[in-house]
Amino acid sequence: MIAPTLIKNARCVSSQGIIQQDVLIENGRISKLGQLNQRTAEKVIDASHLFLLPGVLDPQVHFRDPGLTWKEDLRTGAIAAASGGVTSFFDMPNTKPSTITIDTMAERKQSASEKCIVNYNFFMGATNTNLAELNSVENVPGIKIFMGSSTGDLLVSDVQDLDHIFSHGTRLIAVHAEDDEIINAAREIYKNSKDFNHHQFVRPADAALKSTTLAVELSIKYQRRLHILHLTTQDEVRYLSTQKEKGPISVEVCPQHFLLSAPFIYQKLGAYAQMNPPIRGIEHGAALWNGLLDGVIDCIATDHAPHTHAEKAQPFGKAPSGMPGVETSLPLMLDRTNRGLCKLENVVNWMCEKPMELYGVRNKGFIRQGYDADLVLVDMRQQKTIENGKLFTRVNWSPFDGWTTTGWPVTTMVNGHIVFQDGGIDESVKGQEIQISDRYS
Repeated sequence: MIAPTLIKNARCVSSQGIIQQDVLIENGRISKLGQLNQRTAEKVIDASHLFLLPGVLDPQVHFRDPGLTWKEDLRTGAIAAASGGVTSFFDMPNTKPSTITIDTMAERKQSASEKCIVNYNFFMGATNTNLAELNSVENVPGIKIFMGSSTGDLLVSDVQDLDHIFSHGTRLIAVHAEDDEIINAAREIYKNSKDFNHHQFVRPADAALKSTTLAVELSIKYQRRLHILHLTTQDEVRYLSTQKEKGPISVEVCPQHFLLSAPFIYQKLGAYAQMNPPIRGIEHGAALWNGLLDGVIDCIATDHAPHTHAEKAQPFGKAPSGMPGVETSLPLMLDRTNRGLCKLENVVNWMCEKPMELYGVRNKGFIRQGYDADLVLVDMRQQKTIENGKLFTRVNWSPFDGWTTTGWPVTTMVNGHIVFQDGGIDESVKGQEIQISDRYS
């Protein structure tokens, strides 16, 4: 049993505005809102100088568990998430073994229940042969399709195979949209290159646009729920601005794709800037940011995909793609708010409300009576520098190393329990499996 907790004088943020009020938490849920007497709770948190946000959902992470846990595991990934105000995550299926059966899904959920201090769920990976299990597995956020060369045995690029998956079932499909044929041809051109800046040309913008176009056409054809992961090009933004409303389609973007730009970032970081789809030129980043502001892009994810220093030390062509980001995404967006580039209400919409709505998550994403007490207190005046070696992710580096940002989470609460406060972690708390609405699950 959790002792009742009262958060006093919090500036509660939603996409609709900011209201100063007290929040009473009982039995893991928000029980009352308004001007409340301190005697209603055993524990009182004075939030007079803080903002209260719903807990962030990161709908795309790779916590590398099972099989690749020297990079990250569910425990360290969840701790990193909590430190960044992320109270819920959806993890991807490209593990070892891949999450492509009902049994492997059950094993991952059991492992998460033992290791995670935040809430969790997992995507089911699509292959050419597991359609029955894709449609029968219970309570998952969706099906993940890798449409272009990326990882392991999860590539589904044949049009007939894709058509078959889209035409059978109703579960949400999330796609990594890059065309395999274009990538393979480009890889041949740059096979002898030693320049990490060429990564953006090995996986060119037209590969992304071609694959996104195919996914959208299939979604419209079958009116199948589609989510496009980590958008990276201005061409896709333009295309989706005219096509998105024709089907049940949503889109996400990662902060690194509009905050970092080529060729500068490759010159500075080399392999540490390499991810799939790649960081591109500044014109693409500007289009992505405008697409987010305009509503063409719906939400923010991180694609948190860590690799060790030793792995990243390999030369171009051998170094793996991916970078961590789950613990820095909210601070980076709070900093943009402080710079006047967006509103705090926008951040809550993109990182809390919209992801929960798009995936049909029950009882989370809002500061409302009866909702789960997944909450984040942020100090919009706190300034800190992101530093390699001082992070919670197991690989302990960030592409934003050296960035000084203003606005940081100071307390993260999961189901009414404080799991992170002023740099400290409480690992006695365990998160819960995120429940997905029947219309998607």
